[in-house]
Amino acid sequence: MPIDSMGLTLIHEHMLVDFIGADSINSDRWNRDLVTSKVLPYLMEVKKHGVRTILDCTPSYLAKDPLLLKSLSEKSGIQILTNTGFYGAVGGKYLPDFVQTESAEQLADRWIAEFEIGIEGTGIKPGFIKISVNEADTLSPIDQKLVKAAGITHQKTGLTVASHTGFWRTAVQEVRILQEMGVNPSEFVWVHAQNEQDFENYKVAGEMGVWISLDGIGWAIDPYVNRLIFAKENGILGNVLISHDAGWFDPAKPGGGDFQPFTNIFEKLIPILNERGFTEEDWGLLLKENPKSAFSIHK
Repeated sequence: MPIDSMGLTLIHEHMLVDFIGADSINSDRWNRDLVTSKVLPYLMEVKKHGVRTILDCTPSYLAKDPLLLKSLSEKSGIQILTNTGFYGAVGGKYLPDFVQTESAEQLADRWIAEFEIGIEGTGIKPGFIKISVNEADTLSPIDQKLVKAAGITHQKTGLTVASHTGFWRTAVQEVRILQEMGVNPSEFVWVHAQNEQDFENYKVAGEMGVWISLDGIGWAIDPYVNRLIFAKENGILGNVLISHDAGWFDPAKPGGGDFQPFTNIFEKLIPILNERGFTEEDWGLLLKENPKSAFSIHK
């Protein structure tokens, strides 16, 4: 899709997530029509706020369902991007067994094939790379392999690498691995950066060119107010991405469970920060320009 068509964008949301694990995941566990009927009203609600594009961050083996996303996109009129990559956090619960034995190059070949051919025969291609790692002073060999595979995939496809991480001490290890491969830090999204408690590390990341993703706004507002004010006052708002990490239909729960709306940014956060000096230009940067810059394809 043309990058200029993204418009107002939420860079981290979920339509469907199944936490059963890679050894048990199966598309028979959910009904697409039931999921669609539950999720579609929430998409129509956020569309009223001007949202044109949503990045669905549900990875493989956690119920990534491109055909469901295509249907929701067509019915809502919102562009929905899916991803390629594997999720290593939670001790590897969501990693298929072959990840243990395949090389970074072999894993990357799988992800590159999804970009070139499409995901699981659907013809639907990923718009970004989504991985995750476990918090650690030293990344495990498996997590290092996932980062390297993401770097190789980026080099072949130009797709941005978004990694579920948390603290900067872990994220910076990923950045260094990518730098050693010749990948610019501006191609890396530090997912769940709101977990970082030392705001000075936001400055370090921003100065390196890393994208700082504050993406749990669907679940709380207060932690984001001070972080965003800090980013503006320290000149790094141009490196910040925001989203809700909200949703999602859970097949293990009756009726899919309680669905968290995608609206806190518009209904709660924006009014609070406008009173603290945020402007339309700031919101245009956070919700339009930054997503476009972060997820443009650069080889």
